[in-house]
Amino acid sequence: MSQSPHESLANAIAAGVNAEQGAINHNKSLRTSIGKVVCVGRNYAAHAAELGNEVPTTPILFMKPASSVVSIRGDVVRPSPELFGETHYEAELCIQLSADLSMATIEQAQQAIGGVTLGLDLTLRDLQSKLKEKGHPWERAKCFDGACVLADWLDPQAFGNLQNVQYQLSINDKLTQDGDSALMLFPVYELLVNISHAFSLQAGDVIMTGTPSGVGVLQAGDQLKLKLGAHEWVSQVQ
Repeated sequence: MSQSPHESLANAIAAGVNAEQGAINHNKSLRTSIGKVVCVGRNYAAHAAELGNEVPTTPILFMKPASSVVSIRGDVVRPSPELFGETHYEAELCIQLSADLSMATIEQAQQAIGGVTLGLDLTLRDLQSKLKEKGHPWERAKCFDGACVLADWLDPQAFGNLQNVQYQLSINDKLTQDGDSALMLFPVYELLVNISHAFSLQAGDVIMTGTPSGVGVLQAGDQLKLKLGAHEWVSQVQ
């Protein structure tokens, strides 16, 4: 039986991990089939400020479909600027679950983390602004094919309690986003607990934990480099 596009892609991402130092601990069952991508808005105060938004007191959640997921190992393809306007990048620390979570405790959330990586939440900013002005949902600006760019999954044990994880996005060799999970308004474990009390999470689900300040516009030909500890991934924008 043929695989769905997101299953094939996720399997390709997972296959690339196996040759990497710090690859997934296969004692935990990490599903390569992604069910949904749960995104967290405004989880860094500086990012909320740069967009002129209020700092939230509870996590702001939205979702991307599995069909939006692509690998950083390919080019990052923007929707047509002539039709859709600017595409913005948002680099984020990402988690994949290896177990279901519903009404979880902190301990259950910690045990359910099967993989850690970086991702890009791509946003059609012009379209999003128009939708927000009308009070409409954001899906058309956040859920297009290729809107969730994921790097290779790494063993979560390499990142301790995930409270002091540094990561960077550089564009054309210039540092554009410098992330530190210590600055999150809602830390990773608390996020997972909060989300699981709003709706159930399933093994394979991905959580994009929010972006630090420094978001901006992608241009054709941009060279992207994501860095998480000793791991780096590069891509080019089309």
